[in-house]
Amino acid sequence: MADDDPLILTAWLDDTSFEFFQTMRQRHFPPARNHIPAHLTLFHHLPGDGIGWITQELQKVARELAPVEGQVARLRFLGRGVAYDIDCPAIERLRDDLSATFSQVLTPQDRQRIRPHVTIQNKVASAEARALFDGLSAEFRPFPLTIRGLLLWNYRGGPWDEAGRFPFGVPAQA
Repeated sequence: MADDDPLILTAWLDDTSFEFFQTMRQRHFPPARNHIPAHLTLFHHLPGDGIGWITQELQKVARELAPVEGQVARLRFLGRGVAYDIDCPAIERLRDDLSATFSQVLTPQDRQRIRPHVTIQNKVASAEARALFDGLSAEFRPFPLTIRGLLLWNYRGGPWDEAGRFPFGVPAQA
């Protein structure tokens, strides 16, 4: 890994929710563009050369939290794709706290307020996205999910490589 490869921070979803989103992503995301697992992004671009202190901060924060409950609340039409919106005030507060911690290194995109979601389709024709949105919306019912921690990834220009797992409520290993 090059030291300047960016890092991506995502929420670590419970297994049932992850499998649901992963299945939907495999079913609806263009295969040529589907290089990464289903995810809820908290930060798109943290500095790779800061992995040491970033990891320390994530370990400290994660061990002080319990798993976070949320709800898959609705579908969102993205114009050229579809996402599931996540209502989870606790993860929004955590993201705000981490934004303060990482404030000196955040990109303009990561300085914006988070709108938690999991994208299952992107970069398709608008009509295709609208058809999926309409079809899924007709049968959608909100359902619960649990965020069990944080996942840190190395961005590789397409695929991601896992760089760290930070389960909530688990003391850091010595």
